[in-house]
Amino acid sequence: MDLQPLGDRLIVEVLEEEETTFSGIVLPDTAKEKPQRGRVLATGPGNRSEQTGELMPLDVAEGDEVIFSKYGGTEVKVGTDELLILRESDVLAKVVSTGAKAKGKKVLAGAKA
Repeated sequence: MDLQPLGDRLIVEVLEEEETTFSGIVLPDTAKEKPQRGRVLATGPGNRSEQTGELMPLDVAEGDEVIFSKYGGTEVKVGTDELLILRESDVLAKVVSTGAKAKGKKVLAGAKA
């Protein structure tokens, strides 16, 4: 990739959502929601603090999987890849684990079931 983001910007590869529902119904393109999940390909150096002038590093790093604002960022095409350039403030969360989804009630540690 020949792009280097500046300041607090990130370059994100959008991850496509599943095309079928849990019950096996295939969703047409018109019924799909805009993706909100992606993998960080590159990060800028961060922002400079207005008080001290020190460089403040970003909270996300290359390779992190993130959830971002639905209509945030700017879409760009580099070769055959479609990428998204986001500000760090458009990132809502980092995905910590992509394991199985938990269902049902959570039981607190030490609580009797």
